[in-house]
Amino acid sequence: MNMYVSNLSFNTNDDALKQLFEKFGTVSSAKVITDRETGRSRGFGFVEMANDTEANAAMSGLNNTEVEGRAMSVSVAREKQPRNDSRRW
Repeated sequence: MNMYVSNLSFNTNDDALKQLFEKFGTVSSAKVITDRETGRSRGFGFVEMANDTEANAAMSGLNNTEVEGRAMSVSVAREKQPRNDSRRW
């Protein structure tokens, strides 16, 4: 299951995010999204866990948990929607 994690501290990196979720089971991947130009965290990321039971436990256990002074939010990630790019030349 792929989960969306928001309201992360700007100091949180991929490894720290993975460690938070590993308490609930095996993490397939953990990625903090960064700004393309500056490389700084954008304050959200995605965590994937292969086992839905473990993922649901992680969501329940970590949603609204304060990490580095911020109450992070954890939910099921939605599929990426195709962009409607009306800026074509």
